[in-house]
Amino acid sequence: METVSENRSFEGVQGVYKHASTACGCDMTFAVYLPPQAKTEKVPVLWYLSGLTCTHENAMTKAGFQEHAALHGIAVVFPDTSPRGEGVANDESYDLGQGAGFYVNATRSPWRANFQMYDYVTRELRDLVMANFPVSDRHGITGHSMGGHGALTIAMRNPEMYDSLSAFAPIANPTQSDWGRKQLSAYLGDDESTWCQHDSVLLLGDKGWKGDLLIDQGGSDQFLDLLKPETLAEAMMRNRQSGAFRMQEGYDHSYFFVNSFAGDHVAWHAERLL
Repeated sequence: METVSENRSFEGVQGVYKHASTACGCDMTFAVYLPPQAKTEKVPVLWYLSGLTCTHENAMTKAGFQEHAALHGIAVVFPDTSPRGEGVANDESYDLGQGAGFYVNATRSPWRANFQMYDYVTRELRDLVMANFPVSDRHGITGHSMGGHGALTIAMRNPEMYDSLSAFAPIANPTQSDWGRKQLSAYLGDDESTWCQHDSVLLLGDKGWKGDLLIDQGGSDQFLDLLKPETLAEAMMRNRQSGAFRMQEGYDHSYFFVNSFAGDHVAWHAERLL
């Protein structure tokens, strides 16, 4: 693991690191914020999965998690959203290929050689973080848009690995959305039965979530038709899933929205992780 940069932030350290990924077959870059409490004890981890076109850097610099993480004593990990580099498959569209891994293990060429983001997040990077940073085995997960989809589906499929779960404007029902059908078909093939494990609405009905959920959605989000938040709210009610679905009036899909409610989410995870 190579240290790319480390900066002091709210008495803690915001670091960026690079390593050779076995899962993705290329070098991967990720960021970790360590709060000041990590100087003397192991701290819980909050995983933040980013959305389409993002790298590790977008949320690290725009979402404002560091101040809240320092207050509560929680580390925050910001993975990249896909494999990258020369020889890694890509597409001209912004919503497929590099920057758009959708947190799945691709089974279809040309994507399967590198696009193994599900294994990367849940196993390889998790093990790397646990081995190299002063963190405890208490994990929460959240994310925005495509990353919200990733957080919800990964946690519901691996409840033993995560102790808290939230999302910002998640792609809620990707098997029924153009933000989902295109990517799932490309990465997994045309057999839609293989897509179900990557749809939070379907997973809520099949598996549910062991705890409560916190979902924030901007009421003026320009992508509401693609995110389909009503399907997730309905699924929570239909399956009697405990939690809160909050429609935030006037907020759009930007990092201004994420930043506005980052403190709420960090505090919410802290209550369940500490």
